[in-house]
Amino acid sequence: MAEEMETERADVREDGRRPPRAVVGSHRIEEEIFGKVFDRNIIARIWDFVRPYKKKVALAVVAVLVFTAMQLAIPLIIRHAIDNGMQPGGDRAALVSAIIAFGVAILVNFAASYAQETLVGNVAEDVLFDIRRAMFHHLQRVSLSFMDKTEVGRLMSRLQGDVNSMQEFLETSVLSVGDITLLIGIVVVMLYLDFYLGLLTLSALPILFIVRLFWLPVARKSFMAAHESNSVASGALAEAIHGVRAVQGMDRQAVNFTLFDDKARTNLNNHLHAARLAQVMVPIVDTLTGIAMALVIVVGGARVLNQALDVGVMVAFLFYIQRFFDPIRSLTLQYSVMQRAMASGQRLTDVLDVRVDIEDKPDAKVLSPDMDGSVEFRNVVFGYNPKHPVLKNVSFRVNPGETVALVGPTGSGKSSCMSLIHRFYEVQQGAVLVGGHDVRDLTQESLGRQIAMVLQEPFLFTGTVFENIRYHKTEATREQVIEAAKAVGAHDFIMRMPDGYDSLLGQRGGNLSLGQRQLISFARALVADAKILVLDEATANIDSYTEMLIQKALVKLLQGRTGLVIAHRLATIREADRIIVLQNGELIESGNHAELMRNDRLYARLYNLNYASFDDIPEDVIDKAAVASTT
Repeated sequence: MAEEMETERADVREDGRRPPRAVVGSHRIEEEIFGKVFDRNIIARIWDFVRPYKKKVALAVVAVLVFTAMQLAIPLIIRHAIDNGMQPGGDRAALVSAIIAFGVAILVNFAASYAQETLVGNVAEDVLFDIRRAMFHHLQRVSLSFMDKTEVGRLMSRLQGDVNSMQEFLETSVLSVGDITLLIGIVVVMLYLDFYLGLLTLSALPILFIVRLFWLPVARKSFMAAHESNSVASGALAEAIHGVRAVQGMDRQAVNFTLFDDKARTNLNNHLHAARLAQVMVPIVDTLTGIAMALVIVVGGARVLNQALDVGVMVAFLFYIQRFFDPIRSLTLQYSVMQRAMASGQRLTDVLDVRVDIEDKPDAKVLSPDMDGSVEFRNVVFGYNPKHPVLKNVSFRVNPGETVALVGPTGSGKSSCMSLIHRFYEVQQGAVLVGGHDVRDLTQESLGRQIAMVLQEPFLFTGTVFENIRYHKTEATREQVIEAAKAVGAHDFIMRMPDGYDSLLGQRGGNLSLGQRQLISFARALVADAKILVLDEATANIDSYTEMLIQKALVKLLQGRTGLVIAHRLATIREADRIIVLQNGELIESGNHAELMRNDRLYARLYNLNYASFDDIPEDVIDKAAVASTT
């Protein structure tokens, strides 16, 4: 199930055809996921979260059973009062005792109802809190390969909508115990009071079962369609919000609104259809209640007139008939709740079951802060799809304190190398070593503390500037943060902000320019005080002035550290100790800037393209460079 969620694509059978799908809008419902109304495995997984609160659940069940017992007792008390205290010549003591019993039953009924509502509500909230924590913790650990393939909106739908469905189920499941107990109890008591009249009342049930037999399959399909279309609409909404800048830049608002409107309207129609089906049983049950009461009044009334039935029994039967169909009505509505809960539970466990590809070995070593900072690739073969390797037998070594730049056309594997150093992905063959240790033999936490990364698009979190700069090292002091900001040239613009280092940043730092966000990310890397600094196109999207500030910051950043740099602006890396040139996932040349220029191969052609105007470059050089960048 987790694999289905990871890939979000249909499986293909051996005969080359896809298995049948139920279609909702432009998406499909996996019938194999939503195939069961009651899934024992899902219940077992939910129980894992409920187990810590089983004492509260037990108390809630006791309270429900006490409440149910009072519901069964009250008509009997009324019957006793009518037959023994309200008839001509009746016993006044019997009437008084019935009134006292009725008052006690009401008080116990209130206490039991309050207890079960409070306990069930508290347990449901506690369980949902634990589920959300477990999902968030797991999503922080799952491999980036999963995140690369999964829509944020669908994950949010599971974290919010599906968890809310589970809340509804948890709150009603204990009540279902009471409904079932009440239903059985009423049947037993009615048959005890008058077997013939009890059978007459139960004669309406076959009609209800026949109706439900036709209703359940249609309702199930409708509930699942509504569930999936809600996920589709949530995914489209999240995508539109994240891409709002591109949408406005390309004047796509009207088109996107139309596309979203189609998904939202499909979602609306599916929910309306599901709601109609969920409610259709209510009037049917009410109608059967009226029919049963009419039968009891006609038949029972005739027997009362013939003195073959006590008036108290007749009145008690009317109360029981009304209560008899209440749990049926409630259980009918709870069917849809359970149906949604089974689907939601499956989707939630799909998230919790997503395989964590990158895990520490049981005997993983802690990378010492005193390690030398060296990085080595030994015959590394890697591909996001193992059948199509991005890196092919790549081998190189970065010595302690050395600054090495990776250069090559787009798609040559530069960023993949950086990801492998941090062990975001696992190599298929070969090994990546940091500080002389295979990264697979190290704990991820200790590896992460010794590698600071500055990416092309810096991600700033909602919070203060101070909190963002020390994000990688939360124990950093304010003095260390300010010193780092001054070192990278960010201090001046931070102090011009309304609250300085305590100024709040908007979502992703949207109230800062791209260059300012990048300077803060450099300050973050400096505060981290890691032995290895990775710069992945860190200067690609900034202006020349900010790049000059960053070049100065790099001198400070790289002091005593091992540096790995990717940059399309080749001037950024011309002072590197060594330059490694990649093409189509293979290392084709290595050396410093002067050596590579003398070689007059790919690096020289890329450098000439990067720094000379096109009018000054011979056409054959442009052609060779173009061929090199695409082969």
